[in-house]
Amino acid sequence: MLGFGVFKVTDKAECKQAVLNAIRTGYRLIDTAAVYDNEDAVGEAVREAIAEGLCTREALFITSKLWVQDMANTGMAKAGIAASLKKIGPRNTLIFICYIRRWAIISAPRRALEEAYEAGTLKAIGVSNFYPHVLANFCETVRIKPMVNQLNCILISRSPRRWKP
Repeated sequence: MLGFGVFKVTDKAECKQAVLNAIRTGYRLIDTAAVYDNEDAVGEAVREAIAEGLCTREALFITSKLWVQDMANTGMAKAGIAASLKKIGPRNTLIFICYIRRWAIISAPRRALEEAYEAGTLKAIGVSNFYPHVLANFCETVRIKPMVNQLNCILISRSPRRWKP
């Protein structure tokens, strides 16, 4: 699924309008993150798009990511998830953990994400920019395997990444 990201869209009104335009043109995956400081604008745009009948909430995938400061322990990860859900909206949100090389850091947010998924708070959980061999190793260590590996692919970029094993 091709998505629309709002990285570096710091103006709230501009972000909201960009997301509305993206939904109008057919995007159904919108990507944000707590550190982008625009989750609230994404949430407003989603609510407005639904109110206008542009789409249903169930048709949308809203992704956000826990940031480094939210990964220190399970409690902080839970607080980060709750803060994102409050800004974006509580239903059908996907939360992704970011790629961190130190597996010890990943275990705390992973537990919080698994608990939120099992409670029905999150529609799905996943990872971001994991190379295939890293994803395979990660999947051997988790109870609930990630449902998504969100990859950053900039279509005009001429510097390809190696996504092959």
